[in-house]
Parts: sequence; structure tokens; C-alpha cells
Amino acid sequence: PHTAFRKMKADYELIDNEAARRYEFQLGPDIPRLEYIKAQDKIYLTHTEVPPSLAGKGIGSALIGAVLKDIDKKGLTLVPLCPFVALYLQRNPEWKRLVMKGIRIE
Repeated sequence: PHTAFRKMKADYELIDNEAARRYEFQLGPDIPRLEYIKAQDKIYLTHTEVPPSLAGKGIGSALIGAVLKDIDKKGLTLVPLCPFVALYLQRNPEWKRLVMKGIRIE
């Protein structure tokens, strides 16, 4: 089952739905999403939501990982307001370099 997940994970396509101000994976009727607010060169990640039908499959973490890659590529400064994003940053400290100076992730 572990390899199946890895293959499945690679198939997720990150969509930046700017009209709705959220990143999302379109997985059928259930859409995991990470809501944001962009202001100048900053992006505030405000809320992560994974539908109950998809919970416990690592999709939230995969979504955050993909979003951080996109933020890095766009050269934005991250302000993590969502507790799930902050937890992801604690577990993956290599991404802390994107976080706005002065914000501590413990």
C-alpha cells in the first residue's frame, strides 16, 4: 500500500485557484484546499481543509508540500496562520526559510 500511495501522490496536480483564493487538489467531488491571502510579496496561509472522505491519507501534507514549492518558485514570503501549516513546518524545517522574518515556528 505504501508504493501505491507514493504513485498516487505524484498524480496530484496543484491548482492555484486565484478567484477563490485557495490552492487545491481536484480529486473528484471532494476538494482538499489551502486558503490564502496574498498581499504584495507575502502569502498568508489561513486554513487547510481536507474532506472527511480523504482524511488520514497524507493528502493535507502533500498539499502543503506542493504549496510550499509553489511559494518558493514564486519568491513569496510565507506567513503561516494555519496551525496545520505550522505543524508541517516544524516537521519539515527546511521550509522555514520561506517564513517571514520575526515569526517563530517552534
